[in-house]
Amino acid sequence: MEKTVSATPRPARFIDIHVLQSVPFANLNRDDTNSVKTVQYGNAQRTRVSSQSWKRAAREKFQEEIGERALRTRRIGERVTRELAETRGWPLPLAERGGAHVAAGSSIKFELAKEKQKEGAEGGAAKKDAKVVVPNKVFTNALVYVPETAVRELADIAEEHREKLESAKDIKKPADKSVLPQPTIDGVLKARNGVINLFGRMLAEVDDAGVDGAVQVAHAMTTHETDVEFDYFSAVDDISQEWNDATGSGHMGHGQYSAGTFYRFATIDLEELAGNLGDDPASVRELTGAFLATFVESLPGAKKNSTAPYTPPGLIHLAVRADRPLSFAAAFEKPVTSSRGEGFEEPSVARLTAYAAQANKMLGSRRLLASGWTSIGHEDAQHVGDRYDGIEELVEATLRGALGEKTGEVSS
Repeated sequence: MEKTVSATPRPARFIDIHVLQSVPFANLNRDDTNSVKTVQYGNAQRTRVSSQSWKRAAREKFQEEIGERALRTRRIGERVTRELAETRGWPLPLAERGGAHVAAGSSIKFELAKEKQKEGAEGGAAKKDAKVVVPNKVFTNALVYVPETAVRELADIAEEHREKLESAKDIKKPADKSVLPQPTIDGVLKARNGVINLFGRMLAEVDDAGVDGAVQVAHAMTTHETDVEFDYFSAVDDISQEWNDATGSGHMGHGQYSAGTFYRFATIDLEELAGNLGDDPASVRELTGAFLATFVESLPGAKKNSTAPYTPPGLIHLAVRADRPLSFAAAFEKPVTSSRGEGFEEPSVARLTAYAAQANKMLGSRRLLASGWTSIGHEDAQHVGDRYDGIEELVEATLRGALGEKTGEVSS
């Protein structure tokens, strides 16, 4: 029988997402030396996955869910060049100039790409490691983050000013000026879609382009102490094996991996999201629901081809709160231990639910407006609200609790 979270007169402000997930031998998020990321917490080493990594995985899945994409790039000029040349049939030299003038025409400072000097190039023999500027290959100094549709709009600006571009000079140095109108280009760079309204945008160079994100994501960490394991590997040379004329492997190397039960936490600020969207409760509901569903199922993809670590969460707990987010990471400050062969997920669930009960009691129950959970194999979880059969039912009930809807009602 479907359970209903009752409406409340107190406004909901945050939806907290708590996930416990067991991940086998993997390296979901590597550092600059390809090592497993770790953190020292409670005087014990834990495996860690950065919030940036997990947020990107969630964003990719979220974009698929809502059917919108956003581009984060320094190469917006090259992307416009491709639009002009391949979609609109501009001659490539003119398209390259058009893309360069678009990138150089915003308020964002820029630089030009460099490449190795070719043998016999102008100026005599090429010097070793010498690099020369590539005209019209412009990189903005800051990443722009725009709806994918902005590429077409920027190409429209170039199209409108094609005559000017045909007689304009190439962009060859950062001091060169674009012949395109800066306010118009900046206006496109300020554009938003659902992705940007939810995840936010940091773009200080363009006035009024910054957007405070409505989503906060914590670094995921194991609930228990972990060791990093080194995996030596070798690759067989098929020809050597077939001809049997050589010994040894074709390639040798090693990788770093770990395994464990992760605690993951994120929160959505409904007030911030509503402010970003304006008076649009239907979009608030759509974006919030999509993020809840996609965050819990997302997984970073590092080393995926050699580990395929696609486990589902063991426990998902959603909580609607009136005043502040509430992470349960401190529940694992003392690392979870396990008797040999019993694993870490079950004691982690027990630790989290016990901590939730104590935290909610200390802070006061009026702050917690609705809560629920779903799981695989933990049917007796206590103190985390109503149980639901699956993610879809849990998300729908949470949305009704957060938005003050009765069963069957949908915000419009």
